Amino acid sequence: MKKTVFKCLKIAAVAVFWIGIWYLLYFVIDNSLLFPSMHHVLIRLSQMMSTSDFYITVAQSILRIFIGLVVAVILGALLAIPSAKSRIVHMFLSPLMTVLKATPVASFIILLLLWIGRDIAPAIISVCVVLPIIWTGVETGITETDKKLLQMAKVYNMGALRKVIYIYVPQVMPYFISSIRSSIGLAWKAGIAAEVLSLPLISIGKQIFESKLNLETVDLFAWTLVAIVISVVIEKLMVVLVRKATSPAKLSYERRAEI
Repeated sequence: MKKTVFKCLKIAAVAVFWIGIWYLLYFVIDNSLLFPSMHHVLIRLSQMMSTSDFYITVAQSILRIFIGLVVAVILGALLAIPSAKSRIVHMFLSPLMTVLKATPVASFIILLLLWIGRDIAPAIISVCVVLPIIWTGVETGITETDKKLLQMAKVYNMGALRKVIYIYVPQVMPYFISSIRSSIGLAWKAGIAAEVLSLPLISIGKQIFESKLNLETVDLFAWTLVAIVISVVIEKLMVVLVRKATSPAKLSYERRAEI
């Protein structure tokens, strides 16, 4: 009980601190057009949330970026498996991942706008940003798997599927979850940036662009706040889902280790 109360107090203290920083900047700048007060932003946010268009816009942006995120996670994990097992495969894939990591997001967005439609660009950008992160994390997890466990599996003639479930999954999972945490925020920011430049008809990025174009700073801050909250929520949900999906294998592995 004391730990819960203390944790709540810490969260409240952090929230009060940053709210204080916001209002300090508001009074120092003293220009609502450049930096609005939190009070005005929250009022505007509540007004937007009272309309159905708000939820349609948010859902469309989440769907686009989430599709790209899921595709990147699956593709990155699948590519990491042969890459970790074969030096030649790693040599062929490494330049591609280096290009994806090094190329500015804006360049990707402009190229995609030339090649494909504006509605699919945010999803493709999410794939480009997330793919090398997932690939690196999963490949590292596979290569760092405890060799003694693999030798034990060989001695006891453990099948390939059982080896994956009871050895590789628990060993790779910390790297995988860390990669997801690192990539979700980047995918969301890159996806919103792609929406700002490509301007899909219904998107958070278009709302941000129009707010800036019309000098509606309160709306700009409100939509930015929405993007931040969604990013945090998606990150938490993804980590929970991955842990739930892999917990049976991890639990079985831990029980066998105890025996």
